[in-house]
Amino acid sequence: MKNVELKTFIRECQFEELSQAEQHLIEQAIEATNCSYAPYSKFSVGACLLLNNGVEVIGCNQENAAYPVGLCAERSAIFAAGAQYPDVPVRMIAIAARTPEGELQDEPVSPCGSCRQVLIETETRFSQEVRILLYGRNRIYVIDGIKQLMPLSFTAF
Repeated sequence: MKNVELKTFIRECQFEELSQAEQHLIEQAIEATNCSYAPYSKFSVGACLLLNNGVEVIGCNQENAAYPVGLCAERSAIFAAGAQYPDVPVRMIAIAARTPEGELQDEPVSPCGSCRQVLIETETRFSQEVRILLYGRNRIYVIDGIKQLMPLSFTAF
């Protein structure tokens, strides 16, 4: 038996170190947190996608008393983009969240397992990595592709 080491590469930066396009996407994700419907968790999440055609698509979490039928911000944005622009790849996604008290999170919030799987499918579908920007007031994580978060990912291919 041998050990296999898997490595993840995530860059940590401050807002001003990002490109103008990345800063704008994060600002849109922060704004999208205000559209969240989160009466149960009081945890508002916003996402903003940048598609290869330059179009931005926002999403926010939508909760429901029957918890399984709610939807995360990341998936709401990706599915909206798929419905409106089915043949256009996703280039980048920014994700931001607010605490139950309404303050922006100090630390970056990472996508849940279901959202990670949808991001894997999105990358597989278009044969293109999606740059992921996870916003926190203290730091921002920049991740080049979901496989950095899911190195042993499941795909049908």
